[in-house]
Amino acid sequence: MPEALLQTELLRIFIISMIGFFVALLATPFWANFLYKYRFWKKPKEETLYGQQATVYQQLHGEKHRRNIPTMAGVLYWLVVLLVSLKFNLTRSQTYLPLFALLSVGVIGAIDDWFNIRGIGGVKGIRARHKMLWLFVVAGLGAWWFFYKLGFNSFHLPGIGDFIVGWWYIPIFIFVILAVANAFNITDGLDGLSGGLFTIAFSAYGVLALVNGQVSLAILCATVVGVLLAYLWFNIFPARFFGGDTYALAFGAMLGVVAMLIKGGVGVVVLPFIAFIPLIETLSVMLQMTYRRVYKKKLFLIAPLHHHFEAIGWPEPKVTMRFWVIGAVLATIGVVIGMLGAV
Repeated sequence: MPEALLQTELLRIFIISMIGFFVALLATPFWANFLYKYRFWKKPKEETLYGQQATVYQQLHGEKHRRNIPTMAGVLYWLVVLLVSLKFNLTRSQTYLPLFALLSVGVIGAIDDWFNIRGIGGVKGIRARHKMLWLFVVAGLGAWWFFYKLGFNSFHLPGIGDFIVGWWYIPIFIFVILAVANAFNITDGLDGLSGGLFTIAFSAYGVLALVNGQVSLAILCATVVGVLLAYLWFNIFPARFFGGDTYALAFGAMLGVVAMLIKGGVGVVVLPFIAFIPLIETLSVMLQMTYRRVYKKKLFLIAPLHHHFEAIGWPEPKVTMRFWVIGAVLATIGVVIGMLGAV
């Protein structure tokens, strides 16, 4: 890319990102006041996956929920990303699919949050299998579009070359979207934790998109970063509100689509680095469940892993910021690997 053109595109990325930041920042107090006024209180977790009383969680976060913190704040932030993109950065090849994932999953997440607020359903929200079914439908539509309409069928392995997977691209795509969305949803358990990790991940993919000449995708990532920085301003400890499933699932699904869109499939190859903390958090839950079934006792004091560190005495802000540091270091490694494999 010529230097003059690169400077122009960098300026455009910066301006649109700042538009997203300031729109979200200025709109947040109005949305927050609405959430407080109409008592959008998040219902705390009362039971573990095994139906037992969640005593450790209540000890760690019972006081937080007793002071009534609203959820469903995420609606504002994905709406700002959607509106800014529709106005300034809408391209068929690079932004349609991530925005579709953001909107469609954001809607089902909002319904789930509303059920939680009103105590609807036996688990205070949409049942997990129903959410997974909707995510599967969205991911399946995306997989079909990528494979049959865009012709994606391979992944570029840095230092090795292209690895053609053929129709296996479809189940891989579906797995990536489901895995990333749920991993970030699991990670969304401490004030500011997932917001910081989302900001790091979208920043990393923004760099890779720009390196690969996907300017519109880079602008979209920068828009998300700007909006999430506004979210973090209010969500860092002590949080004024929670994003809810409409935030974590929606931006997680969108991140998965962005990873699949990076030219050559490099984004998926480096995904374990860029989303390292959510990956580890998810593994901690899986290990906890497996260990419990096999040995009839817990491997961690509580899962996911961020709660385990709280349980052994780390203050919540320390867990959050140390996870940010680890996430930033691993994401940087992922960007370097991705740049070496740029096609």
